[in-house]
Amino acid sequence: MREREEALLRWRLVLGKSAEERNPAFRLEALDASLLDIPPDVSIVDLDRALAFVYEDQARLGGTEDPALYLPRWLDLMHALFTGEVLAMVQRDAFERTGLPQLLMQPEVLSRLEPDIQLVTTLLRFKSQIPDAVQGVVREIIRSVAEDLRRQLENRVRQTVLGALRRNRHAPRRTYRNLDWPTTIRRNLRRYMPERRLIIPERFYFWSNERRFRDWQIILLVDQSGSMARSAIHASIMASIFASLNVLQTHLILFSTAIVDLSDHLNGDPVDLLFGLQLGGGTDIARAVAYGANLVRQPEKCIFILITDLFEGGDPQSLLMTLKALRESRVKVLCLLALEDGQPVYNKELARRIAALEIPVFAATPRKLLEVMERILMSFDNQDR
Repeated sequence: MREREEALLRWRLVLGKSAEERNPAFRLEALDASLLDIPPDVSIVDLDRALAFVYEDQARLGGTEDPALYLPRWLDLMHALFTGEVLAMVQRDAFERTGLPQLLMQPEVLSRLEPDIQLVTTLLRFKSQIPDAVQGVVREIIRSVAEDLRRQLENRVRQTVLGALRRNRHAPRRTYRNLDWPTTIRRNLRRYMPERRLIIPERFYFWSNERRFRDWQIILLVDQSGSMARSAIHASIMASIFASLNVLQTHLILFSTAIVDLSDHLNGDPVDLLFGLQLGGGTDIARAVAYGANLVRQPEKCIFILITDLFEGGDPQSLLMTLKALRESRVKVLCLLALEDGQPVYNKELARRIAALEIPVFAATPRKLLEVMERILMSFDNQDR
């Protein structure tokens, strides 16, 4: 019986007040609020109203209170009821369903929000409207999220890129400066002589470090249209990490109908880099790909990553011709429909035509993209040997 009552209460909160009109069993006052583990200073009516603020049509419910007046109370309730991912999810839904973004310009509101990539996306969309009074708070929110993303990715990027370039890649020039001590020791451990505490190497291994500086080229072309906002943020952070590796020459080009080359800003302040995003607007993919193609230095050592939903506002035929020319020149071209979790919405017909050029077309998380890049770099390595 208790389980049934608890289930009814939870479903009532999920379905909202409109459920009472369809079934009297869902009347909130008839249900036992003590079945839920909520703070003692929060009533079930408070919880119901807080959820309705996000998930129900206020006009249909007859709500007349100014959202700006209720917002501080709503924030208090959210922090009392939820934490971590759940808090971020409800907050994200509030951005999409209510007028909350317009209220973000209040310092007391900003300081209470849970920093996450969706909040950063919203702030960047409204950056031209951010008053001076909250600029500092906004930059700190963006910095905290950018640094968190960088921490999650940096070690993985370094291990993947440097590991792929070094693995089984040893120079014929045998100089002390190029001696690979870790590999030499590891592969000769079976020749260790305990009585003399010595390893007598059967073979020495050497790096070709003199050939590594900016030897490889990564070109990231990133669609800034509204649906690609989160992917653009992930790509910008990844590009800044790539740029920190002296084995890569990294380019970051953002595009809508205009093109912004942020390659010279990759080693600067990550907040300034993200403020360079111009989220929203139209899309001219063909023009952006033509710009990126002109940056290719050594085709067989270039990874060309196009991140877009393929809703082309320019010339699709020109886009296909440029991509085909890049692939035929031995540039490794990837087309990412999204650089994040989830199922992307994209132009299926154009995706099919690009895939027909033998160019991989797929959505990926940053980790999955790194796995693909690892295979590419290792295959290039093997071709060189």
